[in-house]
Amino acid sequence: MTRTTPPRPVDIAAVFPELRAYARTATRLHPRPGAPARTDSSVGGPLLWPAGEPWPACNESHDESAAAVSVAWERRRRQVLARAWAAGTPPRLTADEQRLVRDELLADVSPGPRPMLAVAQLYARDIPDFRGPAGADLLQVLWCPFDHPDLFDHPDLYCPAVTLKWRRAADVIDVLAGQPEPAAVQQFRRYLPEPCVLHPEQVTEYQYGGLLSEDLDQRIEAWEEASGVSYQYELSVANGWKVGGWANWNLTDPYSMACGDCGQDMDLLLRIDSAEWDGTGSWRPLEDVSTAGPAPHKPTQVTIGRGYSLWIFTCPASFDHPHKMSMQLTHPHPLRPGPAAGNQRQARTARCESGTGKCVSDLQICLSRLSESSR
Repeated sequence: MTRTTPPRPVDIAAVFPELRAYARTATRLHPRPGAPARTDSSVGGPLLWPAGEPWPACNESHDESAAAVSVAWERRRRQVLARAWAAGTPPRLTADEQRLVRDELLADVSPGPRPMLAVAQLYARDIPDFRGPAGADLLQVLWCPFDHPDLFDHPDLYCPAVTLKWRRAADVIDVLAGQPEPAAVQQFRRYLPEPCVLHPEQVTEYQYGGLLSEDLDQRIEAWEEASGVSYQYELSVANGWKVGGWANWNLTDPYSMACGDCGQDMDLLLRIDSAEWDGTGSWRPLEDVSTAGPAPHKPTQVTIGRGYSLWIFTCPASFDHPHKMSMQLTHPHPLRPGPAAGNQRQARTARCESGTGKCVSDLQICLSRLSESSR
């Protein structure tokens, strides 16, 4: 089944013609649970991996205080819940199934190299916005399913350590039979992706408001107040897993994504999201309007941080240069009122004025409000 993003409530480029210069396509991946093969683009599926090539392993330090759960237990828990939901609503579990779902099977994390976990496989033939090295037609994404606080300068930002592998699919003759995976994943973070098939769809996005010219941004703010439509959450950057397009900066201030090797501005490669649409449902595909289940907006069952999204950037000069990452909110800013409440941009992340050094971050306010709301 295809997935179709609903038409945007407004053709924003017709309202503000200067936004046409900031239009950029992105490919929404629309992952949905399934049984992908090695020859398919997928999330959480098997990779087309050469038998003679070592599987990536993580040797880096991670959050040593974090508890871990068994991968086998987590997969079994999901199978039980999926079967119960498929049988009817509300789901009914046997006493043994209730104990299985309730009692987490904690696991020890052995020291030394740990095999990385397959996260995504993207074939160029399926992804209109695929970008890669010359000759490469396949991107494979793996990660260590534990938080690595050392990946960010800020102590409240954390995510898995990610490895990107580019290859030419035709070069893989002998395929690795048994795909390695770690015995454990971090508890609560849910870094174990559910096997999903993809339904790619190309959409048009527009630059994050805080990175537009101040005059244009202010005029968009005024238009939002009058129209009740949110530029940032309905017109600018699409929800969900996607390739290419623009990045959000709604948790931190916009900050430089310059290549550490050559200094060039990096491009967004991939967004890994905790949800496919937010509470407004604006980006919910038409085919999913009646989708049932406990969390139809979370088909991959991946959760980044407290429910954020992970943004992976690559250097346009060379894909051999190390990638960079950012962690931002998935859903509308917790401090921002809805369109009906007015004053939509009250809590917009502060604008960083190039060359002035004036940049006031609302990161700490945002994180403290999130902490309060979870109590």
